[in-house]
Formats: sequence, C-alpha cells, structure tokens
Amino acid sequence: MKIINILYTSVIGISIVASSCSKSKFAEINTDPNRPTFVTTPTLLVTAEKQLVNALRSEDISLRGAQLFSQYFAQNIYTDQSRYQIPTGYSDNYWTATYKALNNLNDIIKLNTAANTKAIASAGTAGSNVNQIAIARILKSYAFHSLTDVFGNIPYQSYGNADPDFEALQQDPDNLAPKYASQEKIYKDILNELKQAADTLIKYKGEKTFGASDVIYQGDNAKWAKFANSLRLRLATRIKTKDANLAQTHIADAINKGIFTANSDNAVFKYSKTSPNEAPLFRATTSNRRDFAISNVIVEALQGKRGPFTAADPRLDKYARPTTATNTYFGQPYGLPLAAGNLFPADKVSLPGTVINAADYGEVLLEYAEVAFLLSENSNWDQTQYVNGTRASLEKWGVTTTDITAYLDKLPAANKERVLSQKYLALFNQSIESWSEVRRTGYPLYLIKKGDVVWSGTIDGKTVTYTFTPEIGDAIPSRLVYPTKEQSTNKVNYQASLAQQGDDVITKKLWWNK
Repeated sequence: MKIINILYTSVIGISIVASSCSKSKFAEINTDPNRPTFVTTPTLLVTAEKQLVNALRSEDISLRGAQLFSQYFAQNIYTDQSRYQIPTGYSDNYWTATYKALNNLNDIIKLNTAANTKAIASAGTAGSNVNQIAIARILKSYAFHSLTDVFGNIPYQSYGNADPDFEALQQDPDNLAPKYASQEKIYKDILNELKQAADTLIKYKGEKTFGASDVIYQGDNAKWAKFANSLRLRLATRIKTKDANLAQTHIADAINKGIFTANSDNAVFKYSKTSPNEAPLFRATTSNRRDFAISNVIVEALQGKRGPFTAADPRLDKYARPTTATNTYFGQPYGLPLAAGNLFPADKVSLPGTVINAADYGEVLLEYAEVAFLLSENSNWDQTQYVNGTRASLEKWGVTTTDITAYLDKLPAANKERVLSQKYLALFNQSIESWSEVRRTGYPLYLIKKGDVVWSGTIDGKTVTYTFTPEIGDAIPSRLVYPTKEQSTNKVNYQASLAQQGDDVITKKLWWNK
C-alpha cells in the first residue's frame, strides 16, 4: 500500500490511494491489516462536503465574523468582534479547515485520473470518472471562492490551468510553501472551471454521481450543472467593474445553459439531528449558551422601522424568537462597547429563531432568490426578477401564501436600493456571501456605521448614550488577516502576496472591491 501525504503549509491532508503492493518484507511488516487500502470517492465526497460547510459556517468565521459584519447577529456580553477586534486564530482555523476539505476533493480528482485507480473509483454507484471530477471541481471552486473572498490572494490550484502560480494541493510532500495566486487570476480561473464542469454535467445530465453520499444534490448531475452556472453568475457579477467584457460573456453563457429557476434547485447541505452531525449554530448554542442574539438592525428592518420597506416582514418569526421576558421582538443593539455588553440579559433580547437554530438545519450555499436578484441587477433592476427573488425567499422560509401575497402587494417598485436591500434580507444566515455583498455594493444603507447611536436610555437614573466605535478601522472589515503560521512556514510567498496586495490588515480592500 502506498500512502501519499499531501502537506499544504500548516495543513496536512492525508489521502489513502491504492496502488501495487510491494512484495518486500518491509512492506509486509509495515502493512496495517486494520487500515483500509482504499478510501472510496463517495466517502471522500461526503467528508469533504461536511468539512467545507462546517468551515464556512463555523463559530470563528461565521458566527463571530461574517454574521456580525453583516449585522445579522449581535453579541451578548463580549462584543469585541462586533467592533472588529478579531483574533488571528479565527483565520487559522478557517484556513486549515477549508484546505482539509480541498485536499479531499482533490483526492477525488486524482483517484478518477490515475490509471491504476480509475476503474476502482467509478465502481458501484460512484458514477463515471468525468462526472466525479466535474462535481469535485465545482466544490473546489466554491471553497476557493470563499477563501479568496475572506483573504484575497491565496494558494490556489486549478484542474485545467497549469499556471505556475497555482501551486496549492500539490502531491510533492516537500512543498510546504506554495505561491499565492492573485485574486484576479483566481476569479477568472474559477469562472472557467465552473463553465467546463457544468458543460460536462449537462452532457451527462441523465446520469447520477456519488448517490446518497452526495448530501447536497443526492447525485443529480443536472442540478449540479445548474449550481455551477448559478455560481458563475454570482462571481461574474462581482467582477463586472473589473472586467466587464469577461463578466458579461460568462453571465450570458451561464444563463443560456441553465441556472436556478426555483427553490427546488437550491444548493443546501442539511445536517442531522443526531450527534456529532448537528448544524454549526446549534452546536455553538448548546449548554444554554447565549453568545449570539439577533441584532436590532435586522429586527427593525423586518418590522418596517429601518430601511426602504415599511411593511412588516413575515420572515421575522423565522429569523428570530420573541423575548422570553415580554414575548415581543427586540434586537440586541449592535456594537455596544464591552462595558455595556451585558446591558440586556438574554431573556430580554430576541435569540436566533428555532428554524435557523435547529440541529438539522440546512445550510444554504446558493439559492434561487439570490439568482433572481442577480438577474434583476443585470437587467437594470428588473421588476419581475425583483418580485421573483422576494417571493422565493418568503417561500423558502415557509411563509404562508396569504402572507406572501399581502407582503408583495406592499412591495415598493424595484430600484437599486430596494433590490439590494431585499437581497440582504434573503441572504440572512449566509455569512461570508452576505458580508461580500455588503462590501461589494454598500447596501443596505441602514447598517450601523461609525459614530451612529447604538443605544440611548436611562441607567441608574442617568441618561446614557452609546455610539458605535470600531476597535480597528472606520468601516466594516474588508478582509481578514492571514493565518499567523503562514508568516513562519511560508514567509517568502506570504511577503510576496503583501507586496502585491497590500498590508495584511482588515482595512485593505480586495481586488474586486477596489
């Protein structure tokens, strides 16, 4: 048995690949009879899917990061991350966890490519080699897309592009210091990866791949193709101001070849009610922890008290719970200073709703509502797609038909602010993507900014006013700093990335956002 250790910077991904067994005494002595000689690709896929979603929605990067930056959540007691004081360990954990998922996805590609493992990899219900590779490429694209949206330049690898800057996930165990690729190169290559993968799956859309091991789509090639093209629509829209011609080419091609058209297309990873496979938010709030409340920003927006929509939004009881003290909805004031963090006990603020705080919650990677809003934006704020997106979000959250009709009847006509504000409401709980959209668009306009009054009231007979005062910078973080381990294990390439991208600080804007 041959064991290949794929080491990436501080990340060690272990891939077990079957190959010819040596007849030497050394091989016989060192063969572990209890260790499998081949890990099936469906097993690698289900592991990678869970690793990826766990990383995306982890407490570090999501609950104490992007969910706060988007002002969906507000912290109880400890309010440092709401004011942008972010421990570097958060970067370390997210980086390491995501590259572990990437290593497993890369193993799927290698097993379906190598001459001595191709036949084994496609055995049973796993599906053909080309289809397995296509799905792995899509998930790798999603993982790299999320990483670069958090950090900017990162070590990257492409399936179909031999660019010398794409050195991540190499087989060479001595390659502990891969180069960083620029975000521009990464985005443009991901668009091609998604196109090629979708084209393959469209060709074989009647086939199944990975079977029940695929938690997201249960092996449906046609839905994976729609996911790839819809993701391409997202990424191309993000870079329209940087390369309009390339963006428009991908947007038109993705739409022509098939994107999401209903909530049944949504890319969702559904967790389990049984330990240890519960959803990240559920795990983070066990043992009666009350670290996160729903912010006053989102509660007031859904109540029609903040922003361009004055009608009460029926998603409020899906996103938040009424307070146990008064049975009303009250959002935790966002960004209170540390000294006032415990101003509102947990029984007096709205905690995450039972729908999103369920053990078996389905974490959304991309949904039809977002696609409809992207179509509206790319058609000069089209009214029909604006309504389609709003309706799709309401339906996804289980709002009744009567309430949907009543809300849509009061929906003001589409324009830039209203479309992007509805998109913000729809992206609730999708953390990194919602943070990216706030950075890209500047909407919604009603997010709390430096100097805004966070809360004003009476304490011990005295009038007290708290204003929002970030610990670092003047605005929402533009990125997170690189893991500290990169500065020691990959120092040369780390420094080269800074020379190109700028200082390693949270205020430095990414390529697509400059």
